Amino acid sequence: MNRAFRRLLILLVFLCMMGFLLVACNDDGDEEGAETEDTTENTDDGEEGKEEEAESGPQEGGTLTGAMYSAPAGMFNPIFYEEAYEANILSFTHDSLVSQNESLEFIPSLAKEWETNEDQTSLTLKLEEGVKWHDGEEFTAEDVVFTYKSMSDPDYVSAGGIRTAYVLPLLGYTAYSSGEADTFEGVVAEDDYTVTFHFEEPNINPLYYASFPIIPEHIFKDIPVAEMPEAAESRDAGAVIGTGAFKFTEMVEREQYILERHEDYWQGTPYLESIVWKVVAQSVMTGLLESGEVDFIADPNGIPPADFETVQGFGNIEIIEQPDFGYQLLGFKHNHRTGEDVESGALEPDNWVPNEKLADPKVRQAISYAVNRQGLVEGLLYGRGQPINSPIATQFWAYDDAAATNYTYDPDKAGSMLDELGYVDADGDGFREDPDGNEWVLNMDYPTGNELREKSAPLIEQQLEEAGINVNLRQPKEMTAYVEELTNDNTDWDLYLLGWSLGSADPDPSGLWATKAAYNFSRWNNPESEELMQKALKAPEAFEQDYRAEVYSEWQTVFSEDLPALLLYAQNSLWAYNKRLQGVEPLPYTMYQDAHLWWVNDAN
Repeated sequence: MNRAFRRLLILLVFLCMMGFLLVACNDDGDEEGAETEDTTENTDDGEEGKEEEAESGPQEGGTLTGAMYSAPAGMFNPIFYEEAYEANILSFTHDSLVSQNESLEFIPSLAKEWETNEDQTSLTLKLEEGVKWHDGEEFTAEDVVFTYKSMSDPDYVSAGGIRTAYVLPLLGYTAYSSGEADTFEGVVAEDDYTVTFHFEEPNINPLYYASFPIIPEHIFKDIPVAEMPEAAESRDAGAVIGTGAFKFTEMVEREQYILERHEDYWQGTPYLESIVWKVVAQSVMTGLLESGEVDFIADPNGIPPADFETVQGFGNIEIIEQPDFGYQLLGFKHNHRTGEDVESGALEPDNWVPNEKLADPKVRQAISYAVNRQGLVEGLLYGRGQPINSPIATQFWAYDDAAATNYTYDPDKAGSMLDELGYVDADGDGFREDPDGNEWVLNMDYPTGNELREKSAPLIEQQLEEAGINVNLRQPKEMTAYVEELTNDNTDWDLYLLGWSLGSADPDPSGLWATKAAYNFSRWNNPESEELMQKALKAPEAFEQDYRAEVYSEWQTVFSEDLPALLLYAQNSLWAYNKRLQGVEPLPYTMYQDAHLWWVNDAN
């Protein structure tokens, strides 16, 4: 589609939208009258009116400034990144084969069409032609093969890769990742613009596995996977190459990250010249938003709930409020890795060391009854959220609140349970000893950056101590150091605070809670959980959504009884942006949709 035609099309859509807004905002509720009035005005103004409308449509140029409260750790390679802060950059720089719409259905992106074979063991995708990487090289099927081959490489996990969920079902993955096979059968380039995904077994959701962002073969082909995380091409502004609407060109590390438009973007040159990300304290974000120094605040947590009414009163700001695709949790360390496994990068459950302080599930249940989750929602979120009992997003059909235990705040019950288990205050110091009479102290760690989490930590400490549980609330760590220690996990952690932004493609929880999942920071090892998660993906029964929903209900019961974590709450997403920003079409899981169509109207 050429640029002139695209502008005309967007202008027509814009004018139609303006008509709809006039209808929607009509105080009298006379929709037909408002619509007629708008049409009459357009007709009577003649050519002069049309010129004015054209001038008010999408305009080229301008810079937007976004704010995030923690700096990215510095990994800008999609197959190795871990944090939402890095995702703020990658959302603009890298594309996937498929995307999702407001109904969470898969829609074309770099792949324009696709088909599966009869038994759902292969998925063939036709790719867009003429797509250019940021350095001008052409995107082809070989880039897709290279991306998935890299995530299947024998060195991928030991190098820090955590995206194995996207490659585990692929044909030959086990043989290739173990080094037993030299060739990778899972993803094959049929020609320059056709790629086929092959699965070991019939796959119920093949597009999910094809939805990962693609990295360029020509950039990384000479870099061993084991060395990719430290390569400049994964970390340095100007060296990171994607196909996205914006290029990552400059940065002042931990302060500012600059994205400039990709002139040859395959969906058309973006209207904006650049997007600047600034790292600012969450406490000053609202003021910067009001003054115009910041244009938008979105992922990972948006504006603080305490500031909602204040921001709502700003005349220059739009707010998007909707349920978040994620949650905050209080994690229980079931096991720890050994130092040897950390050194080798191995995730070997057989080597894990049980954490005796939290080994009994009834102890974890008692702790959960001692936490006032509803109080956190009311006191910290100002009611803009809800406690949840399952680690499946409430927007998914698989979420079953009734299947999970609802740990309502009940300190008396928590105390009674601990008494029965032999955790009593034998020496009268106000804290319980373990059943053997030994001091029972739970170490609790949390990261800096997120004000809600920082405020939650001492409140949870206080609530647990009111139930006689001695909590050693340690000094918070900056997020990068926190995640590293949480991942290594060979220390004395017992309780930890963390938040997850969930994927929107499928409710499958195995990416976070499977035994060998890199993100399974609790080191939860429950065979029944494993069996149910696999059962929910097993064809042919799993082709039926009702069947999967039933299996996931069982799994949610297991999760809430064995408790690798207490789900604290899901807060509402509170995204805010300056009205000068036009063209925002948010999805249920992101505000960063079609950023190449964003533009600024500085008349606002």
